[in-house]
Amino acid sequence: MSHIPRKRFGQHFLSDRAMVEAIVDTIDPLPGQALVEIGPGLGAMTNPLVERCKHLTVIELDRDLAARLRKRPELEVIESDVLKVDFTALAAAHTQPLRVVGNLPYNISTPILFHLLDVVDLVADQHFMLQKEVVDRMAAAPGSKDYGRLSVMLQWRYRIESVLDVPPECFDPPPRVDSAIVRMNPLPAPAGVDAALLGELVTTAFSQRRKVLRNTLGKWLDARGFSGEVDLSRRAEEVPVAEYLALAAAVAALPGRP
Repeated sequence: MSHIPRKRFGQHFLSDRAMVEAIVDTIDPLPGQALVEIGPGLGAMTNPLVERCKHLTVIELDRDLAARLRKRPELEVIESDVLKVDFTALAAAHTQPLRVVGNLPYNISTPILFHLLDVVDLVADQHFMLQKEVVDRMAAAPGSKDYGRLSVMLQWRYRIESVLDVPPECFDPPPRVDSAIVRMNPLPAPAGVDAALLGELVTTAFSQRRKVLRNTLGKWLDARGFSGEVDLSRRAEEVPVAEYLALAAAVAALPGRP
């Protein structure tokens, strides 16, 4: 029985066999690894992945698709919204870091990335298909138009690389946007950086992109009694990730902070 893609789930199914093989080659799954696929859909990537890794955990929200997948003994099926999945428990059950892959729904890709950021220490690597413009923002360097809050908040814990472009005609139905495969390798947490404080700092810095930091981040720093050296004559997109991290660590170390 054929499956009708559901708009509310952002379903676009990968249908180009050569592209599927190229993506799986990029992931390079091996037997015994703890692979988790988000949104397996009709199994275009699931089938070649499980051929190589022998066992695969899949997270599928669509009830009909989950029922199909459950018929396969080599798959462990989690029927759930990925934003509600406990990846800490999943990593504990596998007793090793997770390799997370998937064609992420266009409508909730950023929330999924931030959900996984909370468990980055339990992840070996991540390979995702996303809108190309999102991947460009994730991997952007300082000074580019794509560099923003998403770039900083992911690059502080991942080395990010755009590895493969995927055109619309590789999908059924074809989306109205270009896609790309991104590789995300976790980085160690820098000493003294509090994730929540960094998030507040970066959000403030990029709140008015056209203004220099003196008008945004400067006020935020003044309110916290920070008097250290920082060049506030720049715009937010001109500041490298390392500088945001150093500033967050300096603010966290201010007297009176818990």
